[in-house]
Amino acid sequence: MSFSNLFRRKTVQDILKQVEKNEADGHHALGKHLTARDLTAFGIAAIIGAGIFSTIGKASADGGPGVIFLFIFTAIACSFAAFAYAEFASMVPVSGSAYTYSYVAFGEIIAWIIGWALIMEYAVGNITVAISWSDYFTGLLESGGMHIPQWMQMDYLTASNGFDEATALMQGGKSFENLSDNLKAAYTAWTTSPTLGSFHFVADLPALLIIIIITYLVYRGMKESRNASNLMVVVKLCVILLVIAVGIFYVDTDNWNPFAPNGVNGILKGVSAVFFAYIGFDAISTTAEECKNPQRDLPRGMMWAIVICTILYIAIALVLTGMVNYKDLNVGDPLAFVFNKLDLKWMSGIIAVSAVVAMASVLLVFQMGQPRIWMSMSRDGLLPKRFSKVHPRFKTPSYATIVTGFVVAVPALFLNLTIVTDLCSIGTLFAFVLVCAGVLVLQNRPDVPRGKFRIPYANSKYIFPLLLIVGLFFAFTINKKATMDFITNEKQINDASTIVTSLKETEAKEIMAHFQEEKLIKDQNADLEDVLSKFSEDETVYKNIVESLPIDNALKYETGFDLFKHKIPMWIFLFTLIGLAVWSWRQNLSLIPLLGLVCCLYMMAELSVWNWIYFTIWLIIGLIIYFSFSYKNSKLN
Repeated sequence: MSFSNLFRRKTVQDILKQVEKNEADGHHALGKHLTARDLTAFGIAAIIGAGIFSTIGKASADGGPGVIFLFIFTAIACSFAAFAYAEFASMVPVSGSAYTYSYVAFGEIIAWIIGWALIMEYAVGNITVAISWSDYFTGLLESGGMHIPQWMQMDYLTASNGFDEATALMQGGKSFENLSDNLKAAYTAWTTSPTLGSFHFVADLPALLIIIIITYLVYRGMKESRNASNLMVVVKLCVILLVIAVGIFYVDTDNWNPFAPNGVNGILKGVSAVFFAYIGFDAISTTAEECKNPQRDLPRGMMWAIVICTILYIAIALVLTGMVNYKDLNVGDPLAFVFNKLDLKWMSGIIAVSAVVAMASVLLVFQMGQPRIWMSMSRDGLLPKRFSKVHPRFKTPSYATIVTGFVVAVPALFLNLTIVTDLCSIGTLFAFVLVCAGVLVLQNRPDVPRGKFRIPYANSKYIFPLLLIVGLFFAFTINKKATMDFITNEKQINDASTIVTSLKETEAKEIMAHFQEEKLIKDQNADLEDVLSKFSEDETVYKNIVESLPIDNALKYETGFDLFKHKIPMWIFLFTLIGLAVWSWRQNLSLIPLLGLVCCLYMMAELSVWNWIYFTIWLIIGLIIYFSFSYKNSKLN
């Protein structure tokens, strides 16, 4: 095996010739039905979903009204990446998205890695959306008086983890009635589920149902998928505009003060959830072969989708945080919640129905994108040939679509929402980083034919190092304490919930006895988490209270490597910045794709180290498949 063969590249000319030969090889052409308007609608369908109906609540609770800056930052980062996607899509107007672009820019091994990451992105993204859809759908049925047992509407991991956490909190004195609704539901699902020995049958059946329906629709054809998507986009845009129009009359500007109560850290805390809302535009590029004029329409569709959705997100965030205090928004259905709180139940009903439609449209676009990645990799010989077969009547990658349905449906029954959201985000960000880097690699290669769209060029040679110097100045002046704590790995105190859920029953009783002895509480059956949480409202008081607790320091603080490991992604980002500064100085790199690469890499660094570990495991599995099958079966071999 030659090392250079791992980086063998496809040329743009070869890719375009291959598309022409597909018919002769037994691969029927995909149907061309899409215009710029359809692509914009697909983008809106994918972007306006879980973000606006669900995750915007948690992000607003963390960042306050200032969460709009997070939406703006994320939109700018995605716009930089969209420019890079648009240039590649104009240059290589075929299915495959970042996978195909990486094959041209970096070579086969990197193309395989990004293709494998995209498979995870779309599969995990669909699992996430299916779970969110199930939550809204079952909530809608509940409001209509139809009850589904908890064990049939919740995934296995959430029920298991929720049961353990609820048990620990109840040992700490919290009554079942005072548990959060999510923990009550998880505890009930676990304790009422059918069992076989020690195994509990807990599965999210509504999530399975919607995946089957959407997979069938995608299998039937692009025209049917397009029409369904356009209809769903119209419905949810009308509802969002109605929410803004009604909600604006209930805005109390006092709720916008303070605008950023938890500072920059609070705003950035929701970066994973907010970014997840924006990844839909990536799916647009997988439909390149089904566009009537991809070189013109793909760039337009991506840009219009991002601009429209950003304006809507900012408007909704301002209305929500103006209608109620930001602290109240940490709920799964924030739009319905605020109108319920203001006793506008008719609006809550409309929102619940539109949320079900919105989630289904996101699932449709994601489920449409993944089979086209599998098809492109199969055409190149990196996956078995069957994945590239196109249905002679429906003009869709039929076999790949069916396999995708299984790949998404089975994990959706059992997986936890938080895990899959972050995994989807890291896979997407990795793809964005490589697409931006691909544009930079190709910018000075004269042998690459250019499409109709080119990213406006601005030389980063002096601008990028200057931006780094400004960043360092900000870090060591305005944000000095946080910067020094990061560098010196200063120990961090655990929050109340982390401490209480880590305690054994005997330790919880010792703390209660300590509080009584110090006359901090009177009732021996007090809720330990509530007591500690009240103290945490004053940082100094909370620190003193925790230091006095009669438990091991390992339960009170996060220190040493346990703390440092969470900073590893950020250190990787910081060292990469130095390398990029040198590269930009030597090669006069284009500023826009360079900023896209930096923004997306920064958002990757904000994700937990566990996401990086899970993502690395996924890539290792992919490399095993590549070296055992794909390397020798590649058409470039």
